[in-house]
Amino acid sequence: MKTRMTFSAVLASLVLFSVSALAQNGPLKPFVLGTAPQQTDLEQAAAAVKTSLQGQGFEVVGSYAPYPDAQVIVVTSEALKANAAKTDFGGYGAGLRVALTQVKGKIQVSYTNPPYWAAAFRLEGNLEDVKAKVAAALGKQEEFGSRDGIKDKSLRKYNYMIGMAKFDSLGEHELYSYSTHKKALDAVEEGLAAGKAGVTKVYRIDIPGKEESVFGVAISQGKGADKYIMDYIDFADVKSTAHLPYEVLVSGNKVYHLYAKFRIAISFPDLSMMGRNSFMSIMSAPGAIKDALTDTVKPVAAKK
Repeated sequence: MKTRMTFSAVLASLVLFSVSALAQNGPLKPFVLGTAPQQTDLEQAAAAVKTSLQGQGFEVVGSYAPYPDAQVIVVTSEALKANAAKTDFGGYGAGLRVALTQVKGKIQVSYTNPPYWAAAFRLEGNLEDVKAKVAAALGKQEEFGSRDGIKDKSLRKYNYMIGMAKFDSLGEHELYSYSTHKKALDAVEEGLAAGKAGVTKVYRIDIPGKEESVFGVAISQGKGADKYIMDYIDFADVKSTAHLPYEVLVSGNKVYHLYAKFRIAISFPDLSMMGRNSFMSIMSAPGAIKDALTDTVKPVAAKK
């Protein structure tokens, strides 16, 4: 009996290990659809979502309404910040985006899938622990945003197609350079407060132990505006509102963003190149976003 019990225990352990390995090596999708909220009012549902997230140890660092019938909440945690500190440009992964979208009279709650974005941003850990906590706070109905999903290994070198930016395409991502980290930070704060290019601050997260801070930014004007882009590409029944907001990263004395040919593609990997709802329909967006962000983070003298 003892031998059979021991064998059963070993077998159970092997099964659990196999399931875990499959979860880590299987395809990942960018977003998770949470449990539908009890509240029918968007503001009340957003308040309840914030409370649930705080109950799981998350810190709410900012929120905004990118367009009517949508709210985006950004949270961080000690685990997210500590993991972000371990890799170059890890600040991009220091926040977790949560969205509430009113669709046909019902509210969808969705959030960024931590393992997917950990791989996309080339973080050291896979953030499965963070995924468990946000699922405990908001529930999990399904992962979505890509029909077949993308494996971790492929996400870490993701390129939509030849000619599109990668995560490490620094020349395309860089916005401006300063003489010191403090001057770069001050310039970004000043530019976002002014909002002259229609770009305003949603949140800021400082990465511990390194000269790096990430800002979430709302874009309200031009062909790089949040609503302009999402009206074209977020056409599925389950909305990918948690694609927003975009990030501006101050790392050392340089200011970066993720060029939209990468940042949009990684959120919408199944988006077609041609057609009505396609990359071609927003072909002006990458340049418009970069121009708006560059104008925002430049010093006043350089904007003249």
